[in-house]
Amino acid sequence: MTTTPQTLREKTAAEDLADVDEVLAGNVAAFEGIVRRWQGPIVNMAWRYCRDRGRAEDLAQEAFLRAWRALPQWRRESSFSTWLFALSANLFRSELKRFPTVTVPLESASEPSDPASQFFVLRERERHEVLRRAVLALPLRYREPVVLFYFHEMDVSAAARTLRMPEGTFKARLSRARALLKRRFPHLETEHATLEVSTLNNGKEV
Repeated sequence: MTTTPQTLREKTAAEDLADVDEVLAGNVAAFEGIVRRWQGPIVNMAWRYCRDRGRAEDLAQEAFLRAWRALPQWRRESSFSTWLFALSANLFRSELKRFPTVTVPLESASEPSDPASQFFVLRERERHEVLRRAVLALPLRYREPVVLFYFHEMDVSAAARTLRMPEGTFKARLSRARALLKRRFPHLETEHATLEVSTLNNGKEV
């Protein structure tokens, strides 16, 4: 059976009504169902008023508290969600009149980040974190060359001097480290390729 938006709305409305009836009958725990269903949308609504996540969560909490107190006043002339959002909007407007949101001139506001670029930044961060954990799993004699060469961006000569070993030995250990990483963590092959490209771009050569 295909679930349509209309079916979902009807199901949610029925759940709201059942929970409200339970609360009014004395089952306090039933209000948790209402909070669970509507917390996300109410917080998002509050955020659009104040543009502050922490304040939005506080406002949403106050909105649910007021809804709890006002449940007996819901006349059921509209859906519960309509009533809840109207109550919340009135609260948000009143609170922002009392404690206005600090604003800045439009010309001073920074341009919003591109969602696509944010995704790539997060993915890049995660990729490097995975690689860092893999490197830490290497034996020390192979870990140190990788850390100095890639993460501290030392050239071969400087890294070899730091470890007090001949450049040939350093290169051999670095090569061995890459081989170990590739064998133990096959999914990191892309990361290795990225490191190789960045190495060439930085003028390093192993």
